[in-house]
Amino acid sequence: MSELDLQQYAVRTDLALEAKEEAERPGGAIPGITSQVDEQDGIRITRLAVDSEQGAAAIGKMIGHYVTLEVPELRTQDTVLQNRVTEQFAREFEAFLSRVGISPEAKVLIVGLGNWNVTPDALGPLVVENVMITRHFFELMPDKVAPGYRPVSAVAPGVLGTTGIESSEIVHGIVGQSKPDLIIAIDALASKALERVNTTIQIADTGIHPGSGIGNKRIGITREIMGVPTIAIGVPTVVYASTIVNGCIDMMARHFERHEGNTGPIMGMLPELPETERLQLVKEVLQPIGHDLLVTPKEVDQFIEDMANIIASGLNAALHGAVDPSNAGAYTH
Repeated sequence: MSELDLQQYAVRTDLALEAKEEAERPGGAIPGITSQVDEQDGIRITRLAVDSEQGAAAIGKMIGHYVTLEVPELRTQDTVLQNRVTEQFAREFEAFLSRVGISPEAKVLIVGLGNWNVTPDALGPLVVENVMITRHFFELMPDKVAPGYRPVSAVAPGVLGTTGIESSEIVHGIVGQSKPDLIIAIDALASKALERVNTTIQIADTGIHPGSGIGNKRIGITREIMGVPTIAIGVPTVVYASTIVNGCIDMMARHFERHEGNTGPIMGMLPELPETERLQLVKEVLQPIGHDLLVTPKEVDQFIEDMANIIASGLNAALHGAVDPSNAGAYTH
């Protein structure tokens, strides 16, 4: 049975922070990876740098910089907190613009990845609907554009299943014609922790692979492929059922160890099972449907809308100096 493809049932995450947490468990700090954590008014910010191939291999992520904003209380739909998150996101994103050498006049293309017909995958298209689009003004009436704005265009290329075209192929064609100085790619991700779903934002200067959040990695939208600096923004909107099952096994083992001091009589050999055998067990649990499941909260409609507004408003403030970060509400065009 171990010859079967069990990796589809392994614990999976698109968050560099979670990948680092998972890799650190056996041996502590990972060479080639540095991190800094700040806590500000309910917002936990982790700035992670992967500086070497060794560090990249250890966590399965590309060399680059990753910033993660975790805000568990976003589930309460507190508008004051949402505004604080918007401002903090804008500041962190401005730092990424400086890191990749993007000037205030540079042209930007925003790419909203995902399927607008599937709510947990609609983050990218929703952000595109609400960002401030200005490129056409610079093209048609440049003398009318006030100082403090830059040319920004946006596209939601859809998904391969509805267009028959790879998202990266569509974006590559647009880049060739519009020649932006920067691509911002936005996509829904997968987390291994339920508490991070719809409450976490990741920014990375490594680009993105459309479909990675549902285990369907395709041709990437990266600097190497597009020839243009690419910053990725992602929000975990789903957790794999297999990840939840694996997590439950670990949680039960820790619980009984803490309260009983000996998990043997209750858990038997389960906590000590090799990964292959544990994945086989998870596969058998999910056998009736023959594949993994994606789990998302029932309130996902409102969560997605809130997160899309936070990201769109933050981008408006970060990209346009004339926009006040404290009043950068989502823009409908």
